[in-house]
Amino acid sequence: MVGELGQVAGTRVGIVGTGWMAETHTEALRRLGIEVAGVAGRTPERAREAAARLGLATAYDSVEALVKDDTLAAVHVTSPNDVHAEQAAAALRAGRHVVCEKPLGVTVAETAALAELAAASGLVNAVCFNLRFAPHNHNAAGMVRAGELGEPRYVTGSYHQDWLLEETDWNWRLVAGRQGSLRAVADIGSHWLDLVSFVSGRRVTEVLADLHTFVPERNHPLGEVGTFAAHGVADDVERVREPMSSDDAAGILLRLEGGMRGVCSVSQVSAGRKNRLSWELNGSRRSLAWTSEEPEYLWVGHRGRPNELSNKDPGLMSGPGAAVTGYPAGHVEGYPDTFRGLFAAVYADVAAGRPSPEPAYPTFADGHDVALVCQAVADSARSGSWAPVRRDAP
Repeated sequence: MVGELGQVAGTRVGIVGTGWMAETHTEALRRLGIEVAGVAGRTPERAREAAARLGLATAYDSVEALVKDDTLAAVHVTSPNDVHAEQAAAALRAGRHVVCEKPLGVTVAETAALAELAAASGLVNAVCFNLRFAPHNHNAAGMVRAGELGEPRYVTGSYHQDWLLEETDWNWRLVAGRQGSLRAVADIGSHWLDLVSFVSGRRVTEVLADLHTFVPERNHPLGEVGTFAAHGVADDVERVREPMSSDDAAGILLRLEGGMRGVCSVSQVSAGRKNRLSWELNGSRRSLAWTSEEPEYLWVGHRGRPNELSNKDPGLMSGPGAAVTGYPAGHVEGYPDTFRGLFAAVYADVAAGRPSPEPAYPTFADGHDVALVCQAVADSARSGSWAPVRRDAP
């Protein structure tokens, strides 16, 4: 991997979007020696502000100008959800490799079209389910594939946050036209759904979902509020009352391939939980569990002997886990490192000029698959019954 990445040192990429995720992508790319040439935003003024803040040489006047820049090898889309599909498609049509934040689009029609376009393009395409690249998640996936758990049977877990707990908390994700019909499930639940499918090697086939809106009205400040930034909005800013309909929280029963079963809890209104994803996978021989706020440790559960708490040590991990571990044992790797790991895998394929036959990163096809699961969640919540994941639908 390191040798392959040496071939892309100095590769120029552009960032679409001006928020904190644009900053996260920029920082991770720089660590890999990849040059972030510039940024485009909703307006030229926002692009100039972001370029100055991030130390970028170019503020493009428009997304169109950025994707047409022939000096760029790739484009990273970090804008709000409702423009992901349009902007990623424009970059692919311009011949750029594309890394897109999830979701790929706000409807399955958008994500299906984008996945089809990406497959036909022959270009590298990736969706940012970055939590796969916490080393122990790859480690666990390697252990499952090696048969160390026996047959995967049952998966449980949650993704809980508190940044939308109060009625004065606000973000563009609360606007259905920009976020999509699902909010907590599509925003953070999608990470959990993708991750447990990756670790277990089993896709979700059917769901029974209960969605709830605990904050029925919110005070909307008349101005843009960045993600996780509501606490920084002054009390005297003018606000308007707005009714809410999107999910603050959800409980989901899952059926997965091979007879697996699962239970998932998703919430953006859980006081004290800042960004906590957890999963536990029970197999016929042993169990595994991991929590994002304690990423250095993988719990291994046994029946006939003491349980283990395995630290992140590449010398003791499965091959997939060791391959994405960037630092020695005892040197903590956290959230920003997951982007470095994801982009390292992506840019190894960029160096080769095409996607691998089996890419080591989540592709647009994976992003579309999660969108299909989220659609099933919405269908189930609406009907009050089990809903299938319709992978065979036109």
